[in-house]
Amino acid sequence: MKLTVIGLGLIGGSIAKDLRHHSFVSRIMGVDLDNHHAEQAKTLGLVDGLETMGKSIEQADIIVLSTPVNAIAQLLPVILTEMAPSSVVVDMGSTKQLICQSVEKHSRRLHFVASHPMAGTENSGPEAACLNLFNGKPVVICEHEKSGAREFGVIKEMFGVLGMRLIFMSPEEHDLHAAYVSHLSHISSFVLANTVLDIEKNNSAIFDLASGGFESTVRLAKSSPKMWAPIFEQNKKHISDALSAYISHLQAFKKTIDDGHFANAAKLMEQANEIRRVLLNMARK
Repeated sequence: MKLTVIGLGLIGGSIAKDLRHHSFVSRIMGVDLDNHHAEQAKTLGLVDGLETMGKSIEQADIIVLSTPVNAIAQLLPVILTEMAPSSVVVDMGSTKQLICQSVEKHSRRLHFVASHPMAGTENSGPEAACLNLFNGKPVVICEHEKSGAREFGVIKEMFGVLGMRLIFMSPEEHDLHAAYVSHLSHISSFVLANTVLDIEKNNSAIFDLASGGFESTVRLAKSSPKMWAPIFEQNKKHISDALSAYISHLQAFKKTIDDGHFANAAKLMEQANEIRRVLLNMARK
């Protein structure tokens, strides 16, 4: 089976690396507008060769589209039109509504599977690609009923090889939940980083005092703005609602501090501790 990966960053590169490791594909072609990333991917052995998008999709059995979400919405209709009749294309986008809408009436819609693997790191580029990035993680599938049975079966098998568990949602459900459990986390990290950088003019203080807690909380601030800015744009309504709720909780916590009601602050922290049980239950699934 021949694979084409369009977008050779963390996600696309890790998929290529994992599928090669498991001998799921016989040949991997790569496409990336960033020539440096493309050459890196080839040097690292993530792909067997580099091609133009037109030539690469003509030869592929599976096309993995792992560019930023704004590019996915633009490229997907073109790929569906130009790819071989037996091929299937799957996207890795962190938003789903606009992407699904972009091919809603396409005559070859059944050749597309809409997905979002809930996996990643704060690193980007081909050098960030790693084995087992997806193992044990969930992947959201949207509108699987609009995909052909054969096409969905191929992608289901691919995610099985990657060790992922399938979750089914509508595009609207996905974007709502992703705003709270994924997108808001990144915004919080970006804002925390900017707050600390703004207040702590002496960088050595950050270096000397920052501990594991700070590092883990601010880790996502290292994520690629080129990837995340389009996500925030496409999911702005749900993200705005999530931010309003988050700000409300921050203001409530600030009020307990300002008013000296530290017993109330303790209660808020006890409520937050409930997330431990939720995450433990999730890990057991």
